[in-house]
Amino acid sequence: MSQVIPLGPAARMLTTREAAQRLGVSLRTVQMWVEASILPAARTPGGHRRIPFSAVEALVLSTGLGDEAVASSSRAVRRHPNGGAAPLDVLLVADDPEWLSRCGQALDVFGRGLQLRMVETGYLALLQIGQQVPDLLVTSLELPGLDGFEMLHTLERCESLSGLSVMAMTELSDIEIDDRGGLPDAVELVSLPVTPEALAVRIGRWLIHRRTLSGAHHE
Repeated sequence: MSQVIPLGPAARMLTTREAAQRLGVSLRTVQMWVEASILPAARTPGGHRRIPFSAVEALVLSTGLGDEAVASSSRAVRRHPNGGAAPLDVLLVADDPEWLSRCGQALDVFGRGLQLRMVETGYLALLQIGQQVPDLLVTSLELPGLDGFEMLHTLERCESLSGLSVMAMTELSDIEIDDRGGLPDAVELVSLPVTPEALAVRIGRWLIHRRTLSGAHHE
């Protein structure tokens, strides 16, 4: 939700569209980041969001966004310049660097058919998703700061991300998950502990299913 923020009389404010243009992301991405409190925002008397220029510039400096225009995220299958199907993009989120490294090694078996991105917090995951929506999000629910529950409910509110495929890793029971507010219906649960090799098998099955649905069969 938009925050109430103290502003001086000379504070420069941007519309959400201006902020999106400066950051090189879609308008919906900026709206998502405001909902997740990644960007602070105030509201005008007419109900329109205004974002401090200083906050946008701070995000540019901390992430490198805005240096080049980032294409708006799309659920369409991406293509290489030679016309072939692009690698399927997987974003893996967990707060254990060693475990993430082992997952990267386990997923090497898919070679160029898979592009893997890894981050350790929900905050960084939302930044990554804002720049490029993955084909598959694999996330732990237990994360520092912005946890997996908050992150997934933020994504659920974004209509443009309603088709995002998600695997959520947790040690919690179904009852405990419900007590924490539940998860979006389409989320596939993965019980922890899970080895990197076992996770790679699950992701491999998902990749095969996705390839079959898209018609991108290997000859």
